[in-house]
Amino acid sequence: MKEPGIAVIFDMDGTIFDSERLVLDCWESIGKRYGIPDIGEVFMRCIGTNKVRTREIVDEHYGKMFPYEKFSAESSVLFHEITEKEGLPVKAGAREILTYLREEKIPLGLASSTRLAVVTQELKDAGLYEYFQTVVGGDLLKNSKPAPDIYLMTCERMGVPPEKSYAIEDSYNGIRSAHSAGLHPVMVPDMMPATEEMRDLSEAVFEDLFQVKEYLEKMLKGVI
Repeated sequence: MKEPGIAVIFDMDGTIFDSERLVLDCWESIGKRYGIPDIGEVFMRCIGTNKVRTREIVDEHYGKMFPYEKFSAESSVLFHEITEKEGLPVKAGAREILTYLREEKIPLGLASSTRLAVVTQELKDAGLYEYFQTVVGGDLLKNSKPAPDIYLMTCERMGVPPEKSYAIEDSYNGIRSAHSAGLHPVMVPDMMPATEEMRDLSEAVFEDLFQVKEYLEKMLKGVI
């Protein structure tokens, strides 16, 4: 018998979609085109943050004279050219875990730092939008992850208490956000390995979403 009131909230990029590697490739491609150094290093600091915080990080590293709008626009064009041809890759186990949780009637939410319009379109294109009761994008809030705001908003809109909710995340900022909001963070590392801090903040760390599904199955059955 499943625990009453439980909910599961997913991050999107790097958790449901294998998109962060593609974004990095696009950043590096545009960076190489214009001879911009340290693009990979700067990108890694931006993972899990919204567009506003991303620009702040870029400005902090390169200075406010950096042509961020041009760089961002060209990276976005390249990203969409690739995804229009090849589609946005879905993480292994994503459909399986979402299907299982829906069958178990577990409320599902999505809390992404990406703009809501983009989140909605990408989920719809992949046939995943209907799984979620609530979808929150990073542009709906002032404070980006690692602040707790996005998880608190998602829980509030779902009508579930944070302490009964599990957050599935890949990034350091995402885990910090979920933990500070009072959720149970579960980490599935994508581009960054689980550090000691991440293991301390996380309920559990797994290699992929198949392992998360097994974990949740056992938890709902009262095995763990």
